[in-house]
Amino acid sequence: MLERLWARVQKDEEISNQVVDSVIRFLRDNESKDEEGSSSEKKSDHELFKGIEGMITTKKRKIEPRTPAQKKYIEAMYKNQLTFGVGPAGTGKTYLAIAMAVSMLERGDIERIILSRPAVEAGERLGFLPGEMKEKMDPYMRPLYDALQDTMYSDKLVKKIASEEIEIAPLAFMRGRSLNNAFIILDEAQNTTSNQMLMFLTRMGNNARMVITGDPGQIDLHKNETSGLIEAENILGGVEGIAITKFTSQDVVRSKIVSRIIDAYDTKRNKS
Repeated sequence: MLERLWARVQKDEEISNQVVDSVIRFLRDNESKDEEGSSSEKKSDHELFKGIEGMITTKKRKIEPRTPAQKKYIEAMYKNQLTFGVGPAGTGKTYLAIAMAVSMLERGDIERIILSRPAVEAGERLGFLPGEMKEKMDPYMRPLYDALQDTMYSDKLVKKIASEEIEIAPLAFMRGRSLNNAFIILDEAQNTTSNQMLMFLTRMGNNARMVITGDPGQIDLHKNETSGLIEAENILGGVEGIAITKFTSQDVVRSKIVSRIIDAYDTKRNKS
């Protein structure tokens, strides 16, 4: 761990609590794999640290994976046309997907970014909220704006939203569209119905990448509605060109108490 951190110091890179935590997580993950016999010989320090080097680079910042699952997720987005990021809140699913989209847009690999969410959250529906459509949607879309602002300079972001190179829209607005040369992200996908998920999946056009994120533990649909995310996992697992990355409470990169909260709720739900 000290060798890895010293290498960062030599490159004038940040050393923070989160960086130290991420190095420890990678070391522990590789150590546990060795104990399980998944590796025939002990990995060198270079190989242990090599895994954390895979990163997403935008003009504003470099984003390193903090956990083995995040590393796997980043690799999946590079390699696959459709990637699912499934797991609890705070694991970086949406943030990393948006960072990847920004990186590809800045490199010219795609021409636009499209971000979407279903308009169902925490038991509320848009019809009950005051104001016009944009005013109703802004609170739901705020986490997406926040991630964009963290990975892209503000002046560039404003211009790209104005030119519609970056589009943020509710899921219902996706119907009937064919999305070419785009990086398309569906967030909070646990709140899609079966039909909505199929509709969204079939929007993918030529030279398009799609990432779908969601937390099966926070479904806000009516009890008689099937989550499109859970159904898609079951149907699409093993299909060529599609990757499903699972996150757990151990991958939470917010305050450590969030991991303990998730574990406590999971234990209670499993008993009931």
